[in-house]
Order: sequence, then structure tokens, then C-alpha cells
Amino acid sequence: MVICIPSGITEVEKRAVRDSAEHAGAKEVYLIHEPMAAAIGIGIDVEEPMGNMIIDIGGGTSEIAVIALGGIVCDQSIRVAGDGFTNDIWDYMRRQHNILIGERSAERIKIEVGSALPELENPPPDFAVHGRDLMTGIPKEITVSYSEIAHALDKSISKVEEAILKALEMTPPELSADIYRTGIYLTGGGALLRGLDQRIALKTKLPVHVAEDPLRAVVRGTGIALKNIGRFKFLIP
Repeated sequence: MVICIPSGITEVEKRAVRDSAEHAGAKEVYLIHEPMAAAIGIGIDVEEPMGNMIIDIGGGTSEIAVIALGGIVCDQSIRVAGDGFTNDIWDYMRRQHNILIGERSAERIKIEVGSALPELENPPPDFAVHGRDLMTGIPKEITVSYSEIAHALDKSISKVEEAILKALEMTPPELSADIYRTGIYLTGGGALLRGLDQRIALKTKLPVHVAEDPLRAVVRGTGIALKNIGRFKFLIP
């Protein structure tokens, strides 16, 4: 069994993951860091001496890592990701519109009109939200636009940007030169947020590529690692 783990995981958490897998009946358990799995999943040759930067924005954590020679050279792992974005939207609706919505509705808003930039070239249409009015307790409908959601998500996205800049600061100069040439790869469900690639590109002045089917990049990479278990030395036995 191969299990993905965040790059900022502690030894205790690692042991807990391994124990759970063994309880589930796994004979051999291997662990792989999420950014590494994402890199394999989008077709990067992780064993070559070239530096590649991967940003994997999942549900619970955002993983930022520079990968070269089959290892993670430097990484940043922050607990701001998809779930945090959903929470921000829920909170914004309550404070700004006095309307209480469920987690599913907040997730739906994120998918339909979620944006990292307040101005997009081809914006999504406004989205009707249903919830309970906090003043009267009566169900009501309001309409939200993508620029409102961009405003609601701004603080969390800024934290992700900070982590990216910190990871770039820690990168050895030779690998920085590689990243300048190849750019940054975005994976994970968070990569689907409209305008996020443009926003990161503006902040870092580097080209940003969104992987195709970013949602399944990590899973695909884990599957490839499991098939070629002998070849990948960086799997943690």
C-alpha cells in the first residue's frame, strides 16, 4: 500500500498513518510525499537533476516543494487550502449578507463563482445562493458575483503566496535558474480556482502552469509509484 503524506508531517503523524494502514491489513506500507506524487502524476521526470517547483493545493494543506534528483530540496506546508477557502466563503456570507449557508452551499459557491482575482477576462455569471436570514430566521435568496468571492478569499490566498515566496527564497541558486526556465506547476483541487495561476504569476514574475486534470494528479502519481515500487527510491518504507 502506498499512502500520500503532506511534506510537513511529523514523525508521530507518520507512525499513525503507518499503523492505520497495517490495521487495515496492509502487509507492506510505503509513504510518499504529496508534492512528489503530484510531480510524478503530471509527468515530470523527478529523478533528473533539474529543479521543478510544484504547488499542490489540496483540501487540508497546501504543499509547496522544489524537487530535484528524486528528492524534495526545500518545502513549505501550510494548513490553508480548499477547506479554508470554503470556510472563508461561509464566514463572508454570514458577516456581509447576514445569511447562514451550509458547507455544501459554500463549496458550490467556490466551484461556480470562486475566483482569486477581482477582475477576470471571461467571468462566470452571478450565482444565486439560498440560505437562512440570520435576522428573521426565514429562508432567502441572494446573488453573489465572482469579485465578491475574490474579496472573501483574498486573505487565505495571500498566505499561500507568502509560503510560495518563502520556498523560492530557500531554493539553491542553481535550481532557481531551472525554475525560472520551467516555471511553477499547480496541482490539486485548488488549482481549479479561477485566476489563481495569473495571481501567482503576477506575484512571482514566473510562468505558472496548471496541470491537466489537477484534481487527480496526486492519486495518479501514487498509482505510478505503486506500480514501479522498485524504481522509486524516495518512497519511505
